[in-house]
Amino acid sequence: MFDALSDRLGNVFDRLRGRGALKEQDVRDAMREVRIALLEADVALPVVRRFIDDVTEKAVGVEVLKSVTPGQQVVKVVNDALVDMLGGTEVPGLDLAATPPVVIMMVGLQGSGKTTSTAKLAKLLKEKQGKKVMMASLDVNRPAAQEQLKVLGEQVEVATLPIVAGQMPVDIAARAMQAAKLQAVDVLLLDTAGRLHVDSQLMDEMKAVAATTSPRETLLVVDSLTGQDAVNVAQAFTGQVDLTGVILTRMDGDARGGAALSMRHVTGKPIKFAGTGEKLDALEVFQPARVASRILGMGDIVSIVEKAAQAIEQEEAERMAERMAKGQFDMNDLRTQLRQMQSMGGLGALAGMLPGMKKAKAAMQQSGMDDRVLLRMDAIIGSMTPKERAKPELLNAKRKIRIANGSGVQVQDVNKLIKMHQEMERAMKQIKKMGGLGGLAKLFGKGGLGAAMPGLGGGQGGSLPGLGGGSLPGNIGDLLKK
Repeated sequence: MFDALSDRLGNVFDRLRGRGALKEQDVRDAMREVRIALLEADVALPVVRRFIDDVTEKAVGVEVLKSVTPGQQVVKVVNDALVDMLGGTEVPGLDLAATPPVVIMMVGLQGSGKTTSTAKLAKLLKEKQGKKVMMASLDVNRPAAQEQLKVLGEQVEVATLPIVAGQMPVDIAARAMQAAKLQAVDVLLLDTAGRLHVDSQLMDEMKAVAATTSPRETLLVVDSLTGQDAVNVAQAFTGQVDLTGVILTRMDGDARGGAALSMRHVTGKPIKFAGTGEKLDALEVFQPARVASRILGMGDIVSIVEKAAQAIEQEEAERMAERMAKGQFDMNDLRTQLRQMQSMGGLGALAGMLPGMKKAKAAMQQSGMDDRVLLRMDAIIGSMTPKERAKPELLNAKRKIRIANGSGVQVQDVNKLIKMHQEMERAMKQIKKMGGLGGLAKLFGKGGLGAAMPGLGGGQGGSLPGLGGGSLPGNIGDLLKK
């Protein structure tokens, strides 16, 4: 997400950082380009005006222009303004402090991803917060809408209210409340009906359901791909329904990001979650500071650590940590890390979160690299015998030909994988010399990145040698370009 905006802003700030001193006109010229970039990203005009005015006022101040690194100071001012635009430093959570069952009402237009988002949120509440959740579909207009929620409920293992044909939405809501109380449910999610456009009947129906259930949270689900239309929908709902927050869907496909940047200003309500894919676990808590960092190409290391924590099994992490402490790293270890990378979203997702990796990501796309590279490497390792995986030094010319034939690649691809393994093995030995994970933890500070990511090999100086020595995508790109 935000790819186009990030590229434009990156070019503007690269020029500013390249100068030793800045004049007021330099800053104003840069802000003019930032203004154009925001408008091209489909950000609402009033939001752009306010943002540019605030940033310009602070950026032309004496403390910025007379500082040691004025270019960096301007970037910091823009970063702070972006965080404020996106909702501030506080991460908005769900308000569940009420007598169970706490009702969350999902509203929005048809096709915005409301039903899928309901299931995703149910899964998140169940798995991350340990809540007992029930879902109920109030959509009696769209064909098979109630059946769709039932199927999704089975997939995420969350109870759904049994379907009774012919019932009206308010009656379904009342029955859902009764069932939730009888079953000691913590959170009741109501998936309301959508329309192709906002109309009085839709609003009256939602008001009636709200009067019956007294929802603690009313979340507006909007499709970020619709750009300014999403903002217009948000305005329409804000005037009619007491919203508490917004869920932006399809954020993974929105290269412009204008809806996200405009939403807080337009609705006055926080963006609480972002849908980042089709899978039912692809729902992230929206964190303004992290999103701002990604937009400005500063990366999001914290999200990498969190993804790593989800991807790495505890036993596997402990085994890997023990081998690292001994400076050991064979092809089985490499294969484990490749699979962890896939479960964390692949090369593209990781590149988008690593600081300064936007250009590397673009280079990967231009050269035709994608996550098939990871699958190809896994196939090469899979064509080795258990003994070869444990002792890569056995791989002579004859064995390499056999492995290449077995995995459908060229011998040079096998050689590149072996070279990559050798570099990573050297990194493991360096970590051993530094005192293993204990030394890494001291390097990063107590409980730092090295300690948090044992399954990924930790690193030094901000790089991730466990993933290939230097910056991950560039390294794999060098080794496995066809």
